[in-house]
Amino acid sequence: MKRFLILNILSILLAVPVFNAASAAPEISLQQIKTGFTGEFCYVHARAGMMPDGTAVITAQPLYLKGMDVFYGLEMLKSSDGGRSWSDFQKSVTMTRQKYDAEREYVICDSSPFYHKKSGKLLITGQSAVYAGGRLAPPPRPRHTMWSIFDLKTGDWGAAWELKMPDETQFFSCGAGSAQIAELPDGDLLIPVYGASAKELSVKPLRYKSRVLKCSFDGSMIKVKTIGAPLTTDAPRGLYEPSVIEFKGKYFLSLRNDKAGYVCRSDDGLDYTKPQVLRFDDGEISGNYNTQTHWVKGGGKLYLVYTRKGAGNDHVFRHRAPLFIAEIDPEKLCLIRSTGMIAVPERGARLGNFGCVQISDNEAWIVAAEWMQTTAPDSSDYTKCMKYGSDNSIWIAKIKFRTE
Repeated sequence: MKRFLILNILSILLAVPVFNAASAAPEISLQQIKTGFTGEFCYVHARAGMMPDGTAVITAQPLYLKGMDVFYGLEMLKSSDGGRSWSDFQKSVTMTRQKYDAEREYVICDSSPFYHKKSGKLLITGQSAVYAGGRLAPPPRPRHTMWSIFDLKTGDWGAAWELKMPDETQFFSCGAGSAQIAELPDGDLLIPVYGASAKELSVKPLRYKSRVLKCSFDGSMIKVKTIGAPLTTDAPRGLYEPSVIEFKGKYFLSLRNDKAGYVCRSDDGLDYTKPQVLRFDDGEISGNYNTQTHWVKGGGKLYLVYTRKGAGNDHVFRHRAPLFIAEIDPEKLCLIRSTGMIAVPERGARLGNFGCVQISDNEAWIVAAEWMQTTAPDSSDYTKCMKYGSDNSIWIAKIKFRTE
């Protein structure tokens, strides 16, 4: 089988540390997967899932560069050796654009694979994007949480299901876009979602609300059991693209906002403390804004992966590269500045729509595709990204955690 060119670059970020890393800093190696970028489309939303036998899948989907969030069907890279080597891209037969109604179509996007331990199934969760006339349908447009199960026999995802919500009016727009989900000890799932009712979508300024859903999964169907309290803020567009992780019996949620990143904590995974602006341990605001953040853990510590301004990256759209990783204080909910490192380097293209996957207690991956749209006024001028070295590569930062 033809293999993509893969470059393993060991400890590249240790050669260019952003801060003085602690002696127990994680070891990070980079793997680069070339995508064959040609200029009209680029792969985005690269995220991975891995099963205990070393079967791994990276999902990504083509984006039309001259549009805004114009996505096409899901494609996959596959590995049978724990991610050491990867196949060519393979198109999913099931995760393609579908008819929504007579005039509109939809596609699953912002998806993230997730291995469900109790059932032994590889899931994927995401949300729908509805299109009309080749572009996003005008608002108010519906948004649904979508999910599917990977079929080992066909090597493809099974039928895509819409997660049924108890009140279709209240949850008219409700999706698990770019969400990091968690499995409870009994096999139930915590699925973070965000959205608004049809009425709320028509009110300006828009304020998204985020919630965590507690869902059952019996190996074949996901169903909503309980809905956590809504979280929002008065800052523009509210709180959205939430991600959750369990750490030492507590649950931690990170949330995106146009002005700043937010974090909060919960005892049960459903109801959280008041979200607070993401800061460093010296009180300075982190500089993350209008971009998602995700979690990893290892070596008995909790870490957040994030982007921020102020890193010589003004040429990158919304400062969405490089990707940083830093330990977070689970009590104060602040980043410990001295532990900050670059996990995926900046090469001119944004990396903000990335994913994190926990491989084991002491290993995690960050997976990100170089998104080749750039800053205004001509956002499709990918040569601005290429000037710094970007070519729409998919990067895997493989993190090995140390125990002090």
